[in-house]
Amino acid sequence: MKQGSPPLAEGEINHSPRRQAWQEAHHDEATQRLLAEDARFFLHQSVSTPCLSAIRRAEGIWIEDIAGRRYMDFHGNNAHHLCYGHPRLIAAIKRQLDELPFAPRRFTCEPAVDLARRLVEISPSGLDKVLFATGGSDAVEIALKIARAATGRFKTLSFWDAFHGAGFGAASVGGEAMFRSGPIGPLLTGAEHVAPFACYRCPYGYPCDNAGQPRLDLCRLTCANLVRYALEKEGDVAAVIAEPARAAPYIPPPGFWRAVREACNEQGALLIFDEIPTGLGKTGRLFACEHDEVIPDLLVLGKTLGGGVLPIAAVLARAELDVGGAWAFGHYTHEKNPVTCRAALTTLDIIEEEGLVDNAHQQGERALQRLREIQARHPLIGDVRGRGLLLGVELVSDRERKTPAIDAAEEVLYRALSQGLSFKVSLGNVLTLTPPLIITAAEMDAALDILEECITAVEQESGF
Repeated sequence: MKQGSPPLAEGEINHSPRRQAWQEAHHDEATQRLLAEDARFFLHQSVSTPCLSAIRRAEGIWIEDIAGRRYMDFHGNNAHHLCYGHPRLIAAIKRQLDELPFAPRRFTCEPAVDLARRLVEISPSGLDKVLFATGGSDAVEIALKIARAATGRFKTLSFWDAFHGAGFGAASVGGEAMFRSGPIGPLLTGAEHVAPFACYRCPYGYPCDNAGQPRLDLCRLTCANLVRYALEKEGDVAAVIAEPARAAPYIPPPGFWRAVREACNEQGALLIFDEIPTGLGKTGRLFACEHDEVIPDLLVLGKTLGGGVLPIAAVLARAELDVGGAWAFGHYTHEKNPVTCRAALTTLDIIEEEGLVDNAHQQGERALQRLREIQARHPLIGDVRGRGLLLGVELVSDRERKTPAIDAAEEVLYRALSQGLSFKVSLGNVLTLTPPLIITAAEMDAALDILEECITAVEQESGF
């Protein structure tokens, strides 16, 4: 069967010559053997198998490969908010295994009820009902089913370039080619898409000021107006689903989500916020939507909810959306698993009691300022943006034309890995930095030192 080459989006590709060269230079025989066995038994797929390397230890902000090399992990699939292997979390999981390791789904248990209560207490006002799932993709599909049941409609409106999971429903509302194109389709009917907010790379060509910042006075929230237009023309959309802050990352322009919320209200559509990568503190607020003072009808959590150890996700909904008593929206075997629920409860305790949301805000503001200073010294950097510890550095070969520097981004990535810094490349040319919420100023400085050194080397080699 012919192997395709889908466009870059979710992450760097796993079959490039540059990756192969890096692996040949860094892997010992034991690593090569394990990677070969991994590739032998696992089905191959983009941005996954074949794998980059092999890990034997993860602790704090660090991962360590089987050859003993250590990397500051500024990727972590956005699941490592707490860090790796937080001792309090591990201890709580062990205790729960001794007390009650499993509960069949027809029964409830205290950890499950405690977690549901806790999520309702900390979530934006009005989100009073909960369902759990075993992963974010499943939780997104639960939210879509609830929206259909509550509205009697089946259409959705979402954004190109978004990622909402790998299931058929989640991939349908997602907007990344590698999850929805080629042999994967056809997908769900009624999944409509519009261009996302992306002020630096505005799809409508609106100009920036002399500092390269978007002219919001000129664009007048064009992207939000496009959502309104699509809702009016379709007329029967069940829900708009989106990330309140795009994990690429892109930060919404002021007033964007308020305008979308108003449009949803006017057209009878629900608003679903996918906070799987951004929720629980990543953006410097407990929920990313708090920055915009907009409350969705349904909110989806996942990834770090299990503390980076166990898989658990949740859907929070307004009480009036509790309309599916005769159907099963989720009904997963591990829906109310006491061990995963205990992991989530302990994760929430640690985030609150260790002040991790505030630390994300402080370290993120400091890092963003330093990244802007680095940008001023390096023409390869076209844009720096972010919120909290969701940070992006967009590389361009021409600042005026904003030409994506895809090769340069990949080269910076592998140079950084060689120096002990791991991060993700999004959309082909955006260096995406998402460290754990426990990051210190000294650790952030060390990482940004590596990043600037690698950018400098690539600029020199490329003649910038």
